[in-house]
Amino acid sequence: MPKGKGNVIAQNRKASHDYTIVEAIEAGVVLKGTEIKSIRNSRINLKDGFVRIRNGEAYLFNVHISPYEQGNIFNHDPLRTRKLLLHKRQIRKLETEAKNAGMTIVPLKVYLKDGYAKVLIGLAKGKKDYDKRESLKRKDQDRQIQRVLKNR
Repeated sequence: MPKGKGNVIAQNRKASHDYTIVEAIEAGVVLKGTEIKSIRNSRINLKDGFVRIRNGEAYLFNVHISPYEQGNIFNHDPLRTRKLLLHKRQIRKLETEAKNAGMTIVPLKVYLKDGYAKVLIGLAKGKKDYDKRESLKRKDQDRQIQRVLKNR
């Protein structure tokens, strides 16, 4: 699973709580005008974002990029649909995997890599409520173990 190697701007913590991430893929984003400046200022929210495949192209929905403060009439719509840059074979693979029951594609991280904004998208399977409780319990137990080991 590739990690977001650049300067991490935003993370979708809700995604790891609500979904089990099966696979992660790095994708470029088509941005307009002052969107990159807003992203560099960490004015982006991934919480309700998702990815859909339409006509052989991947699009990012419900990701909020705030308008740039020093912008003018050329500012963008904060919730507009943005195209993702992926290879055709990656798009086809995501499309076939996402058609399985319970599978979806969610944005995990936004980061800067060589001056470009990249999105780490994950192929995810929805968790049931008991799975969420189990993962929270496991995380709490790990935290307690680390605390005990630290005090030794």
